[in-house]
Parts: sequence; structure tokens; C-alpha cells
Amino acid sequence: MKKEIAKFEDVQLLIRSFYTKVLSDEMLGAYFSYVREHHWDKHLEVLDTFWNNILFYSGGYNGDPLQVHKTLHHFSKLESKNFDRWLQLFFETVDELFEGEKATLAKQRALSIATIMRINILHEVNDKLTL
Repeated sequence: MKKEIAKFEDVQLLIRSFYTKVLSDEMLGAYFSYVREHHWDKHLEVLDTFWNNILFYSGGYNGDPLQVHKTLHHFSKLESKNFDRWLQLFFETVDELFEGEKATLAKQRALSIATIMRINILHEVNDKLTL
């Protein structure tokens, strides 16, 4: 039976399960090759803190994910299909592991994040995506 996202360890499970998929994904895995080889554990800690703050308003995250992705785009062009795939894998992971209010919130926030990234990096909106 699926459970609610109720604590930091649940966020960690979500992030690690999701990024296991991302790293092995044919489309997305290559975008993470550098960080995977040089500071993957630190990257996961940042993602844990970011998503914990998004879901539980816990504070502690001080980064700028938009700027990080703009820099990535400069070196390795992102496309609309990359954001679509990221969302597909994220939603799939949430749905496999969790249910409830925070699971829905995680998917809503992921969609918002992907939309903001798409607008600011690619200057386009994808209105085909739904929860």
C-alpha cells in the first residue's frame, strides 16, 4: 500500500527513486553525467533540501535552480521534450510510491517548476501537461 509523504525520509525516498530513473533514462541521463561523476551525493542533499522545503516549508534551501538550469542550457541545450520527460518520470515515481495531499502537492509543484523553467529557458509554454 502506498503511503503519504509525511517526513524528510519520505522526501529522500522520492528523490533517490526519481533520480535513479533519471540517471538511467536515455534522454535525461546525459545531462547529469558531470554532477554524477563529481559531486552526486552533495547534489542529492541539495535536492532533498529543496523538495523538503517545497513540501513542508522547512527552509534551508538557498539555491537558484533557474540559474543552474540556464547555465546547463548554455552548455547542453535543453528542449521542451526534456521537461516533458522529467515530469513524466517524476509523476510516475510519485504515483508508484505515495498518495495523498503531499503527493498531489509534489506533482503540482513539479509542474509549476517545469513550466517556469520552460518559459524562462526555452521561452515557451506547454499547455498539454496535466496532473
